[in-house]
Amino acid sequence: MSVESDGLRGRLSIFHPPGRMGLGANPFGKDVANLQLWQALARHGGYAHLDVLSLQPAQPAELVHALFEGQPSAVKVGTALLAQSSAPAESGVLLRGQPDLYDLAWMRRRRASDRAYSLVGMIHTIAPPAMRQVIAMTAVAPMHPWDALICTSPSVRDALVEMFGGWGQHLAERTGGRAPPLPQLPVIPLGVDGAAFAAMADRPGAREAARGALDVGPDDILVLWVGRLSYFEKAFPQPMFAAVEQARQTTGARVVFALAGWFPGEDDRGMYEAAARAHAPDTRVVFVDGNDRERLAGLWAGADIFLSLVDNIQETFGITPLEAMAAGLPVVASDWDGYRSTVRDGVEGFLIPTLGGPVGGGLGAQLVERHTSGALTYQAYVGQTAQHTAIHIGRAAEAIATLIASPDLRRRMGAAGRQRVAEALDWRVVAPQIHALTDELAAVRARSTDPNPRPAADPVKGDPFRAFARFATAPLTLDTRLTPAPGVTAARVRGDHVALDTAFPGLRAPPELCAEAFAVLEARGGATVREVLEAFPTGQRRALELGLAWMAKYGFVDWLT
Repeated sequence: MSVESDGLRGRLSIFHPPGRMGLGANPFGKDVANLQLWQALARHGGYAHLDVLSLQPAQPAELVHALFEGQPSAVKVGTALLAQSSAPAESGVLLRGQPDLYDLAWMRRRRASDRAYSLVGMIHTIAPPAMRQVIAMTAVAPMHPWDALICTSPSVRDALVEMFGGWGQHLAERTGGRAPPLPQLPVIPLGVDGAAFAAMADRPGAREAARGALDVGPDDILVLWVGRLSYFEKAFPQPMFAAVEQARQTTGARVVFALAGWFPGEDDRGMYEAAARAHAPDTRVVFVDGNDRERLAGLWAGADIFLSLVDNIQETFGITPLEAMAAGLPVVASDWDGYRSTVRDGVEGFLIPTLGGPVGGGLGAQLVERHTSGALTYQAYVGQTAQHTAIHIGRAAEAIATLIASPDLRRRMGAAGRQRVAEALDWRVVAPQIHALTDELAAVRARSTDPNPRPAADPVKGDPFRAFARFATAPLTLDTRLTPAPGVTAARVRGDHVALDTAFPGLRAPPELCAEAFAVLEARGGATVREVLEAFPTGQRRALELGLAWMAKYGFVDWLT
């Protein structure tokens, strides 16, 4: 992915909690997608300044390397802890790679105002009931039409419109009011680095080498799957095995089916091998380590057909068909969610009809109730749903057989796939759409007026000193009068303390500053909290307020006078 630096404008703040960017072994699709999204926004988003805000400290040089991989760029990259940064207000937007914006919305209100900047979240899946609840909570957070949840496919947007409609109706009925305003739900797909996949697939000698490693002859057909080998969270493989077997029988060709990915558990490989023997007894099926990047690059060059018959509600977009199209492969994919918005039937490949489980029969409700009550794991919940989702094996076999029989059709569909990526699904095209969205949200914010924020802070997750003030005899207030405890000196406050005495120091003034406050109390013979704080610069007062409570805890000052 090369870097573009002409015409840079604007600033974008990204909330990336871990700080460091990178992928470990067996990454989930959302992690891959977010890393590629950050890289694409840095290289092709058109922003002049990128702020990466995190919960853990990050090194700027490491972030620059992760974003640009050694390529020169005029984009300025900054980093800071979210709690200490004013970048969201300065940039006008805070983008998160997840849809969990509830707490960020309340933080925005508490620190600035609802209209200080826009909040934007990315939706990678809507299958987990817990994730749907996270998304639904944006309706009861201080969110507005200048905020957005990016949907990666029209199917995701349509499902959320339906969910928010029912949720809003419920809230209106419960409160006797009306449904709350919602964030925008724009559709922006994920993307791929089309040039990189084309380069991998077109390397001289790569096709022959990859096929030779699998003992695939020049006239044999290599069918390829890429992705996690998880029957409960990705796809039951049996329809693919059966379709490849039937296509082999129809054409008489020698077909090899390579599945490149990784198994979630030690027993899963044996289950896949048993399924292959049962459903494709005369087809050679091989499993390749999908974490071996060099081997995977060879498979993009060596394959003839890409096959992905996903049947799982966990899959909401699907990046591998885009990678296959960029590599110049014709695609046979299930007519499923995001797949149908990227692969056009009869153009870049074939979409295979799917049949969902019974709607409204009550069994689906029982399934989700068992999961949300803790009787079923999430994997069992989506796995049971997928087990009762059908993909038309006959149509899939016909599509594969048609492609086996026509090298010219394979070439034409492969070329159409590359063109499709270049025009609509390359990061160079997708990243600017996010910039356009943030510009649009800024315009909405500018046209709007500040809402009257009541309450000013989250009443559910509020200040613990306020929420539990009645637990104590009395809280520390600005009018609380403090006096030095008998026999205590400033040197004692400043002096050596055991570890437990100084535990949890993060927000509190250090003992040295507390000792200075004690000296003020000592000189005045006692004072109110307000009077002590007024003796110090404004920037030290909040920390010192906690310091006074700490001194009271350890008997350095008395408040019962």
